[in-house]
Amino acid sequence: MDLFNSWLVQQPIAHRGLHNEVAPENSLAAFARAIEEGYPIELDVQLIADGTIVVFHDDSLSRLTENDGYLKFLNKEDLKYLSLAGTNEKIPTFEEVLSFVDGKVPLLIEIKNDGKVGDLEKGVLELLNNYKGEFAIQSFNPFVLEYFYKHAPHILRGQLASYFRDVKLAVFKKFALKRMMLNKSISHPDFISYEARRLPNRFTRRYKSLPLLAWTVRSQSEYLKVVKHCDNVIFEDFEPVI
Repeated sequence: MDLFNSWLVQQPIAHRGLHNEVAPENSLAAFARAIEEGYPIELDVQLIADGTIVVFHDDSLSRLTENDGYLKFLNKEDLKYLSLAGTNEKIPTFEEVLSFVDGKVPLLIEIKNDGKVGDLEKGVLELLNNYKGEFAIQSFNPFVLEYFYKHAPHILRGQLASYFRDVKLAVFKKFALKRMMLNKSISHPDFISYEARRLPNRFTRRYKSLPLLAWTVRSQSEYLKVVKHCDNVIFEDFEPVI
């Protein structure tokens, strides 16, 4: 497959859906808006206590639900009691999202897993095995990508990276992940997703044979600045004028 002519680069990708004040990020309403406008959707998946895979970005519930506590301690039954950003939208399960989108636009699925690899990845793969639409997965964790490389090499894999300056991470991990030093030995990515404000850089130039996505672009001026250094953008808070 020629990824330089694929959906990954043909249309800007809506970060956590096309969200606004009435359609919160990673909600079915935000995904509906993206579908209406024809944008591929970037979303985040995590595992909760009972093994359900949900679509939600943060570890903590406080920013989006105004509830104390952490996502990982929830059960599926709890989701109906939590509203997103003061709306009627709820935290959707990954299964619900797949059914809702149903191949109408491509999905860029960020797998959020800083711990042991296996349960989340297996669950994601099981759900995707029956999905008919276009999709790719991406992760900051090279070992997540390694799981898919070994168990489902046909699925497109993206290595997320940044300079990690505001992230609590061991120095040696920052050094390796910033430089994507495990790409050839562990993650074997099909494309790169790099922090927009750190482009261009010498680390991404080593992978000119792979499509490069820039995340997260938040204005037209930022888009115009970065687009000449990448193949596509992941955007929010505006709609890029190409």
